[in-house]
Order: sequence, then structure tokens, then C-alpha cells
Amino acid sequence: MGQLSINLLYPVLNERLRLEKGIETSIQYLRENITNPYRLTILDNGSDDETPEIARSLEKKYEEVAYVRMEERGVGVAFRRGISENTSDIVGYMDIDLSTDLKYLKKTIEMFEEDESLEYVNGSRFSKESDTRGRKWYRKITSMGLLILLKSIFHMKATDAVCGFTWVRRETAEILTLECSKEKGWFYTIEFLLRAERRGVKIYDMPVEWQEDYNTTVKLWKTIKNYLVQIIRLKKAFLEEDKGLDKRTI
Repeated sequence: MGQLSINLLYPVLNERLRLEKGIETSIQYLRENITNPYRLTILDNGSDDETPEIARSLEKKYEEVAYVRMEERGVGVAFRRGISENTSDIVGYMDIDLSTDLKYLKKTIEMFEEDESLEYVNGSRFSKESDTRGRKWYRKITSMGLLILLKSIFHMKATDAVCGFTWVRRETAEILTLECSKEKGWFYTIEFLLRAERRGVKIYDMPVEWQEDYNTTVKLWKTIKNYLVQIIRLKKAFLEEDKGLDKRTI
């Protein structure tokens, strides 16, 4: 099997302070360590700062970089758009702050090339082998609370759901986007993972080195409230889908 092409998706919203550094650090790493064909896609969903100008300048500077502008906000919106426009063998997203060490990208590509049955790599901050630094205590509590809910309600097997390091084979990603809801925010990435598990997709839960970014733009309490609403919504959806499946098998 030949080398797999990859597409790195970077969902961004008002990231004028981190965008240039994140893209240039990624480009440098890729040029020095990766021989596979690669693309970097900046998915700007509604920035109203200087992010668009910076992104366009990066697109002009680097032939590997593409800039996509959307007026609708939300990581889910950006992730779906990135998958819909992807033509690479492997598509995935990373946070522009590069909280997850880029060295795991090379390991991810190697795993996909060595195991053709592997369809999904899910970065985890909570694996026993992971090294998480600088995590604020209240963010640890909310993250662990979310994890407990996902495991108790959905029996999630993965040890993390929102690490910001997710990679999927193109065909599998396209199928999952068809099955998922149109949720706009971060919960979309959680539903994406849960539906992959529900389908029996072969997933590798990858321990990573992860560094907290203190300049994060995540609105904590708003995010928690949305998670709770979406957990209830998705549980109801799964129950309805299971009922429909039971009727078809009678």
C-alpha cells in the first residue's frame, strides 16, 4: 500500500493571536518529519477579528494551506465542512493552539498505514499513559464529569472525547457525518466518536502529551450547559433508532 495522504483541519474562531504560529509550527513539523502528501485546512467559522486576513496571507504563503470561510459559528459546523471538502485518505482535526504534541501525528499516520482495518484514532488526555500538563483544577473536574456521564449513559469505551486530536479514514468520516446530527458546537465531535463506537468502527485510543492553553476561548459554563442538553438529545435519538431497528428485525 502506498503512502496515505492527510488533511489537517483547524477549526478557528477569532484566533488572531495563535493562528500564524500554529500553522507555521505545523508546516515546519510536517516538512521535517512527514513524507506523505498533506494539506492544512483553516476552517474559519465566523471570525470577526483579523483571523481572515491572517489566514488568507498564510494561504498565499504556503501552497499546502487552504482557507475556508463560513459565516455560521461552531466547531461542528467547521468539522462537517472540512470533511465534506476533503479529498485526502485521512482527515482529522487539531486545535490551533497545538495542545497535543505534533509528534503524535507521525505515529498516527504510521498506524493507519500498518493496519488497514484501523479506521479511527482518538487522542486521549486521560489514558494512564498520557501526560497532561498545566490543566486547571476546575477544567479537570468538568472534563472528568463529562467523561463519567458519557461512560455511564452511553457506555463509551474511549477514555476521552474532546482532546482535540481526532483522525479518521475518509470513507468512515463521510459515513459518520451522514449519521450525525447537525449540532453546531463541540458536542458534534463527541457524537461523532459515540456513533463510531456504535457502528463497531475500529478505534485506537491514543495516549498523548497535552499542554493546557491558558488563552483558550472556550466559554466553560455555556459549554457545560450545552453538553447536558445534547447528552439528553442524543440519548433520546439512540433510543428511537434502537426501537426502529427492533421493529425491522421482528
